[in-house]
Amino acid sequence: MNRRMFLIVAGATAAAAIIPHIGHASDEDYRPGLLEKHLAADDTVFLDFKASWCSTCRAQGEVLSRLKAANPEYEKKIVFINVDWDTYGKSELVSSMRIPRRSTLVVLKGDQELGRIVAQTDEASIRALMDTALAAAAGA
Repeated sequence: MNRRMFLIVAGATAAAAIIPHIGHASDEDYRPGLLEKHLAADDTVFLDFKASWCSTCRAQGEVLSRLKAANPEYEKKIVFINVDWDTYGKSELVSSMRIPRRSTLVVLKGDQELGRIVAQTDEASIRALMDTALAAAAGA
């Protein structure tokens, strides 16, 4: 294999490894009005405040992907919304929810916040938050 072909194959392999962690097909990207629409429909919402350049966010994303793959009920019953920190970090949403930084995960149902994690990447904490969301969704 020549050097050029090696670099092409290596680049494609690296991209393929990263793509699944960017966001699941069932994830929605935040836009004004989306959260209110889901909360009004009595959906359980999992907000992921993240930035593409944030290593903590990337680590959280990897854990979320593993947990979703291990338990398909998460994606069936919970609405996952990705909030781009670079776009919405200074928005009314962030201000009103008192989101301190990117790498914040929040679960909402109706007008209640059910749980929040800030800058934690351990699987047990993220699973506990997702299980809280799943229990709320099942109770609907």
